[in-house]
Amino acid sequence: MKLKIIISGGGTGGHIYPAIAIANAIKEQRPDTEILFVGAEGRMEMEKVPESGYEIMGLPIAGIQRKLTLKNLSFPFKLMKSLWKASSIITDFKPNVVVGVGGYASGPIMWKGQSRKIPTVIQEQNGYAGLTNKILGGKAEKICVAYPGMEHYFPKNVISFTGNPVRQDIIELESKKEEGYKEWNFDPNKKVAFVFGGSLGALTLNDSMANGVQKLLDEGIQVIWQTGKYYYEKYYSQFGDKEGLHVVSFIKNMANVYAISDIVVARAGALSISELCLAGKPCILVPSPNVAEDHQTKNATALVNENAAVLVKDIEAREKLVDEVLELIKDEVRLQSLSTAIHKLGKPNAANDIANTVIEAAERHYQRMN
Repeated sequence: MKLKIIISGGGTGGHIYPAIAIANAIKEQRPDTEILFVGAEGRMEMEKVPESGYEIMGLPIAGIQRKLTLKNLSFPFKLMKSLWKASSIITDFKPNVVVGVGGYASGPIMWKGQSRKIPTVIQEQNGYAGLTNKILGGKAEKICVAYPGMEHYFPKNVISFTGNPVRQDIIELESKKEEGYKEWNFDPNKKVAFVFGGSLGALTLNDSMANGVQKLLDEGIQVIWQTGKYYYEKYYSQFGDKEGLHVVSFIKNMANVYAISDIVVARAGALSISELCLAGKPCILVPSPNVAEDHQTKNATALVNENAAVLVKDIEAREKLVDEVLELIKDEVRLQSLSTAIHKLGKPNAANDIANTVIEAAERHYQRMN
């Protein structure tokens, strides 16, 4: 049987890359499957998905601005147009299942799929469900989650604890240590702290490091500080020539960095956390306050509740963060405890497990219809 699957959502890399990973896993298991992506016009998925070899169609949907702006006046019209187009896509493509990974486009296409009795599968990356997924979750056939405790938002009987799909090269890190120390020209006998704020960078993390990185260096701690492209020139000009410190804008080979890191400082985005779980790295999380429904704090709190991470509030980071790093990196017992706890939450087979869930739902629908 040839299955037809719609994967919807996007807006950020945190939604797009898991969606592509799921599509790839489906194709590995069922190469004849026809997959159509549905995204939001003008968003990054319209570029990234075709680059990965998949067809995508766009909806004119956009989010509601948090502040009162004229753009919000067009929202009802864009929503109605998107619902009409979503209905047309489903009529023409005739999917056996619709998968939603989050982002503006998930809502209309999932809603229309459910109204046609087509099974839907939600992949919720965060430790907190947004409004759209809460509404859609009541009629979803399966909801694949990455954090414990998601029964607070979804029916318990449809939840599957799969984890988030992440890059596979961070699973076997021990073999990458020697290469990592050579790449960064670091002493294997000294501790390494890795600080990163994503590809664009995080101002709070950068300011915190600028205030206290010398403390770390004075204690003999080696530091990899990923500033993000917007902040690189400023901080490299101030700190780039210090011994034991690498100030970089972007890191291509994250596996080597994870391999040699004794502690990681990061924001609390869903994919970053999933990678840290898989790598089993002790971490200090500084949730961004500038995200929808404060979901990064909820992501971090889910780990803290499992004794698997340390949380420092964004507003306190500039004064407290480096001291927290110093205290933790010297405490071998606590480092090991955090590493063990966070590693238990890692899901190395997430993409395949989600793909299995999607394929099973699609097969059931196919059999009902034929």
